[in-house]
Amino acid sequence: MAVSFLDLNKQYQSMKAEIDTAIATVIADGTFIKGPHAERFETEFAAYQRTGYCIGCANGTDAIEMALEVLDLPKGSEVIVPANTFISTSEAVTRSGLKVVFCDCDPHDYTISIESLQDKITSKTSAVIPVHLYGQPCDMEAVMQIAGRHGLKVIEDSAQAHGAEFRGQRVGTFGDFGTFSFYPGKNLGAYGDAGVMVTGNETLAARVRKLGNHGRISKYDHEFEGRNSRLDGMQAAILSVKLRRLDDWIAQRIAIAEAYYDLLSGVGDLVLPARRQGTRHVYHLFVVRTSQRDALRSYLSDHGIESGIHYPVALPKLQAYANNGQASEPFFANRADSQLLSLPIGEHMSLDNVREVATACIEFFRHAKRLS
Repeated sequence: MAVSFLDLNKQYQSMKAEIDTAIATVIADGTFIKGPHAERFETEFAAYQRTGYCIGCANGTDAIEMALEVLDLPKGSEVIVPANTFISTSEAVTRSGLKVVFCDCDPHDYTISIESLQDKITSKTSAVIPVHLYGQPCDMEAVMQIAGRHGLKVIEDSAQAHGAEFRGQRVGTFGDFGTFSFYPGKNLGAYGDAGVMVTGNETLAARVRKLGNHGRISKYDHEFEGRNSRLDGMQAAILSVKLRRLDDWIAQRIAIAEAYYDLLSGVGDLVLPARRQGTRHVYHLFVVRTSQRDALRSYLSDHGIESGIHYPVALPKLQAYANNGQASEPFFANRADSQLLSLPIGEHMSLDNVREVATACIEFFRHAKRLS
């Protein structure tokens, strides 16, 4: 029995009639850009996030760029980003005329290191972008305290954390903005690119909404030069269908994660992801750490089990950031990138699938021990 890392077709088949109806309705309406379907999803997602405003855009990267722009940060000022995340977080900073400064990630849960964040703050720092990585909420109490002391803006990159909570509050609602991606493989994924920004600030919401729609108040009435980054009706209609199932899917992911914890505790040198007290981890990814990462991944593949690596090269070590000079910093992130492995997780899996993955991991380490 093969275990896939992701199975979007199986997900589609489970709600085919609703998805097909949603798509057909958009085509019949002809409301392809913004329109009622986008407005409905924005209202639904704002309610889900328990916040005042949700503004749709083309993708999660645009969401971060647009949030940075409307916060009106000083050009050339520094924005702190954790070293272990996808490049969209950092490229949004540099493409906005700002300087990205990397800080380390926490060695236990891989979210932003509070100690490293404090170390990287200078007189030029204007903002911080904590990333709720793998579905694990950051310590937002500590982040907001630090930001408050230093007068920093906060944009929460919540692209992997739809529905995650820190002490009962949805992630993405602590800072000035929360940004979300609906890339198809996310816990809440569209059938193409899509994103949103959420905020409790009415003024920021109004400005970022205009920004993504060419800076206009109404058709051909432009208050300022903006950009074209809008949520299309097709993706919004699909997301509305999926949003109704999100909490059930999260519950399934949590159950699978708990099974992994039970079955893989103490196996080889596997380090399982830490669970922060008082949070709702939504397990977009289940990331383990082992010194034998590549060999284990090959063994799993040979047994029909797909896995992933998030991320194979820490951001400071990428050629894109060679001029930052942070590749040689003694970050945990700069060392751990060769050891992180994402095991399959998702609502497409059964507990039998989990046991199959766990059994393969156990057999790998037994074999490795015999050879040592």
